[in-house]
Amino acid sequence: MCGVTVSAPVDPFVHPVLFYRGDGEYLDGLLPFIQEGLDQGAPVAVAVPGGRLALLSGALGAAAREVRMIDMAEAGRNPGRIIPGVLRDFADRYPDRAVRIVGEPVWPSRTETEYPACAQHEALINLSFTGRDVTIVCPYDAARLDDGILKDAWATHPTVWESGEARTSEYFAPERVIADHNHRIRAPTGSPGYTVDTYADLAAARRFVAGHAGERGLSADRVSELRLMINELATNSLAHTSGGCTVRIWRAGADLVCEVRDGGHLTDPLAGRRPSPPDWIGGRGLLLVNQLADLVRTHTSPTGTTIHVHCRLS
Repeated sequence: MCGVTVSAPVDPFVHPVLFYRGDGEYLDGLLPFIQEGLDQGAPVAVAVPGGRLALLSGALGAAAREVRMIDMAEAGRNPGRIIPGVLRDFADRYPDRAVRIVGEPVWPSRTETEYPACAQHEALINLSFTGRDVTIVCPYDAARLDDGILKDAWATHPTVWESGEARTSEYFAPERVIADHNHRIRAPTGSPGYTVDTYADLAAARRFVAGHAGERGLSADRVSELRLMINELATNSLAHTSGGCTVRIWRAGADLVCEVRDGGHLTDPLAGRRPSPPDWIGGRGLLLVNQLADLVRTHTSPTGTTIHVHCRLS
């Protein structure tokens, strides 16, 4: 076999960032990508905030009817649900075909509280789709997003599209972004809490959450969903750690926030982001929380894990 060179397989997954400035560059960067996919018979989805969705739909004209249009401001309000509920939900319908997706998870009105979850989401796309024949283009408003966000975009996307040119990102380091945004998060001092030591404590923990959530103005339907989310997280703590957990609740601006803190270490970066098969029994707790919450923030280390579940107050 001397003299024979074996090339490493090329990953079919493509994940470019499109840096745009204004509507013209937005359309110039995305319309050819969408139209080329349609011409090739590829399934195409566009998941961008509502205003951008209207812009692209108008520019596509009749061709927009061939594209799956998704309002990312709604479907991706919690960044933790974008991979399972938007990207995988679409791509997995076409396992044997090349798929094209436009996904814009970061926009100027995203808050500082939301952004770390956005950055980690962008990094985790690479892990979730490696080996798949899928292209996901992520537009970033380079004129309105701050330099730190743009720097993270260079690190979470292996390819950069800008000013009509494509180049390799020399700063690609998604694992670093995941670590950088693994921020320590804490409940405010004096927040009411409840300790869950055994499965027998779960019913009382649910009542604790429901009572405080109702007093703080969360709607009845959302109280029921919050009870379910905290039950799932506390059950996970009991199942996977030796010390149970502590549940705390408080109001932060327009959000009601509930914290579950335990002594475990969450080592699977895609936990809660894999769609579960219909016949999969168990293991859906974090996935369910991501589906129901308006935002999920997580900090994990060898000394413990803290999860903050946000529900928007009406």
